Amino acid sequence: MTTTRPLAVGITPLETRRDVVVRLAERAEELGYAAFFVAEAWGHDASVLLAEVATHTDRIQIGTGVINVWGRGAGSIAMLAASLDELSSGRFVLGLGAGSPQLAEGLHDVAFRAPVSRLEATTQQVRRLLDGERIIPSEPGGSRPLRLGVLPPSRVPINLAGLGPRAVRVAGQHADGWYPFLLPVSSLKAAEADLHAGAALGEPGRPLPQICPGIPVAVSSDPARARATAVWWVAFYLTSMGPLYANTLRRLGFGGAVDDVLSANPTRGGTPEIPESAEMLLDELTLWGTAANARAGLDRWYDAGADMPVVVLPPNQSAHELEDLLEALRPTALVPADSGPNRWYP
Repeated sequence: MTTTRPLAVGITPLETRRDVVVRLAERAEELGYAAFFVAEAWGHDASVLLAEVATHTDRIQIGTGVINVWGRGAGSIAMLAASLDELSSGRFVLGLGAGSPQLAEGLHDVAFRAPVSRLEATTQQVRRLLDGERIIPSEPGGSRPLRLGVLPPSRVPINLAGLGPRAVRVAGQHADGWYPFLLPVSSLKAAEADLHAGAALGEPGRPLPQICPGIPVAVSSDPARARATAVWWVAFYLTSMGPLYANTLRRLGFGGAVDDVLSANPTRGGTPEIPESAEMLLDELTLWGTAANARAGLDRWYDAGADMPVVVLPPNQSAHELEDLLEALRPTALVPADSGPNRWYP
């Protein structure tokens, strides 16, 4: 027996307490969550964190949720994936994303050009290596293309993050899972059209990737505190994480709300605000309110087409509060202790 509606946990790069991340992974496994994803930006190396998580868990699937394609080449990414899959006894899923100009240029000193093309090319090269094939050189040269010296014990699934139509089509064509973050729940069904279009470009009979949206969580028995956390999520990502999320919401018809949020938060460092005219963004983008409210919100995501939603935990809350949050949202059925490693991907 497994959970009838798989649910995963996501950790943002803003959560920098290594001991807390490991304890949350242990607790997520105890509560029957299907997967545990760790994102990477400018803090911890996600692969090192996941190596520790792998040695402290037995059944839960673990993965990068996500790492960008600017900080490592395809060979390094493939070696990372093969090593973590072996260490976790076949529980690893590789999550990749195009990142942002700030990450590519401000941290890795790489020009942020043609990000979707970079994501697609890297994914294809990594897939070849993980499948035991040689890479196809992007530039002519005299060196013989190599294979990995250590192959993963099982096929490593690849998740791709993506919000724009082209990125979603790339996920449909090449990925096992699609991991959009901060996508409105009302837009999920329409975005599936691009996923289907991409899948149609792949091999005949290719299945649609699993839909695994990352959803920020703001849950508390105190309504004011829950709302404040939801407001922080929306205001922070619209004002401090580059233009991607604002542009996506504008494209999806929320331009007026985005402009009102930006106007209400002209500088960083103050108390974030969401004006009444943009209040709908809290329901569209987050799971907020009481535990019952959040579970009802999850129902909306499943009904919209999500296969395995990923509840993304807020940073800077106490470990005890975060464990309580996992308890409040726990899946409706548990994965038994003798069920073996989880595999939610084809």
